[in-house]
Amino acid sequence: QDASGQGKPLLALSPAHRRYMCSLSFFHYSEYLVTAINNPRSLSLDSFLLNHSFEYNLAAFSSWVEFTLEKFACPEMKQITWLSTVGLLMVVFGECLRKAAMLTAGSNFNHIVQNEKSDTHTLVTSGVYGWFRHPSYVGWFYWSIGTQVLLCNPICVVGYTLASWRFFRERIEEEEITLIHFFGEEYLEYKRKVPSGLPFISGVKVEL
Repeated sequence: QDASGQGKPLLALSPAHRRYMCSLSFFHYSEYLVTAINNPRSLSLDSFLLNHSFEYNLAAFSSWVEFTLEKFACPEMKQITWLSTVGLLMVVFGECLRKAAMLTAGSNFNHIVQNEKSDTHTLVTSGVYGWFRHPSYVGWFYWSIGTQVLLCNPICVVGYTLASWRFFRERIEEEEITLIHFFGEEYLEYKRKVPSGLPFISGVKVEL
């Protein structure tokens, strides 16, 4: 009990949980905000990415269930401060990298892979795109895993890593087929010089 004689609620938010909720809220709000700045013509409620996919919502729900169960069964697991701090740093890194990629790409960035090249569509290779071919995906990859490290969710750390890696491998291959169609040799040369940024993902294979 506290000084007032009232017991603390069993589900009182821990510092890690508060940071997670702030990170999650900021991620989705900033997706909408940056889209509004970069590409207002494509702006809609979907720009929040709250309805990204059934799998995304299931992953979020799973992380909440794991956190709650482990908080009851093994509360000391949720008090590993250094591990939670590592997770927070991953979240901040991933968030900053993704938003830097979106701002650098400008109107070229879209949440949906484009199948037709517009008149204003250009190949962006400067800024963070000089580090990685797909910096927005790299940022999202480490942000998503970081949220689970922040929560000290060992099961979801593994699950998020595998699921995110598989999703981005398929997404990158799909996107690079389109980019090769749009930019031809210009993109192939860029692809040869700059890594994808994600571990063990080289992108679509091209016969030389």
